Amino acid sequence: MSKINYIKAEEAVKCIKSGDRIFIHTAAATPKRLVNALTERGNELNDIDIVSIHTEWDAPYTHEKYTGIFNIKTFFVGGNIRHAVNSGRASYIPMFLSEIPGFFRRGLMPIDVALIQVSEPDKHGFCSLGVSVDVTDAASDMAKTIIAQVNPNMPRTHGDGLIHSSEIDAFVYCEDPLYEVEYKAPTDVEMAIGNHIAGIVEDGATIQTGIGGIPNAALKALQHHKDLGMHSEMFSDGIIDLVERGVLNGFHKKSHQEKIVGGFCIGSKKLYDFIDDNPLIQMCDVGWVNNTNVIAQNPKVTAINSAIEVDLFGQVCADSIGSRQYSGVGGQMDFIRGASLSEGGKPIIALPSTTRKGVSRIAPLLNKGASVVTTRAHVHYIITEYGVAYLYGKSLRERAIALINIAHPDNREFLFKEARDNLKLKI
Repeated sequence: MSKINYIKAEEAVKCIKSGDRIFIHTAAATPKRLVNALTERGNELNDIDIVSIHTEWDAPYTHEKYTGIFNIKTFFVGGNIRHAVNSGRASYIPMFLSEIPGFFRRGLMPIDVALIQVSEPDKHGFCSLGVSVDVTDAASDMAKTIIAQVNPNMPRTHGDGLIHSSEIDAFVYCEDPLYEVEYKAPTDVEMAIGNHIAGIVEDGATIQTGIGGIPNAALKALQHHKDLGMHSEMFSDGIIDLVERGVLNGFHKKSHQEKIVGGFCIGSKKLYDFIDDNPLIQMCDVGWVNNTNVIAQNPKVTAINSAIEVDLFGQVCADSIGSRQYSGVGGQMDFIRGASLSEGGKPIIALPSTTRKGVSRIAPLLNKGASVVTTRAHVHYIITEYGVAYLYGKSLRERAIALINIAHPDNREFLFKEARDNLKLKI
């Protein structure tokens, strides 16, 4: 293997020219130094497309002064670009996560430059995309130029995320810590929801979940289950305890048996150390991970997803607050559908019954402008801290009753009245 020639980030991004489309690596793998170096070239460039899904750290290119210089097109809206999207300085592209790699590979969104962060090359010259393979595998494959931030803190992961150093056009060395998320103990509400979820998870099930209070509570509540597997677009620290307890072993999985499959992960350094060169963990392209046919091969797939609000017909809004974009379509429908097609599968939408301000998340109708991510025809289980509503195969009247019964008690009378008077449901 030839010796790597490392250069500074400022020098590496000099190859970027006006009119280029730039892809930025995902989540905890976001290459902060390269992003900052690109942004600092803003006064020299114009009409640069920046494409990403969820990224972390600041997104300095979203500043008002770069309007018209950096055109931001994102498949997921995180906190660092939310204001830019909702003020019109950035654009959101709704698309199932499973379809984004194919979108790149078919050349429907050509990539000029991919800014990625990788592990140091091994003795054979291979680097790893580490914590985020997701859509980055496809974007890197299709990019004309690859600029890599090489970081010894990036775990080497098994799966699809290997890239040979000969494919990389410029190398920037750094030893910066990866982005970390430290999770607090679940609240009483989150733990109540987690316990309800655990109550319908069967031994031998294959789990899909995300990160945050409710998913962590659900994983905590699964400590006494047996022979669970995991096939999930993402995961976090909650898996570690279940693996160490022998609960999460994947004995019954059909796809990648005895392996934990994910597209990306985000959490603490403990998680990153856990996945480093761990053959138990397979980090894969989400075009495969989130493929409904692949998901459905596994037994009793239990997909645990969140929502912002659910209306009395069972429509799920998971990515906007009214017309204000909050997150993205992501992989919710990929897994809701995959779980539905799995033998014994259970698609779950879990959410607190109210917002922090006491507004019911079980609503008569979705807010004006709200986006439907999961349709009423796809919904099976809705869970709040007050219980489980099973909607599959139920009439509109039966759905409304079931959902009102898991709403906050303070809101039930109002919901019954709305159902009778405005929705004309005979309940």
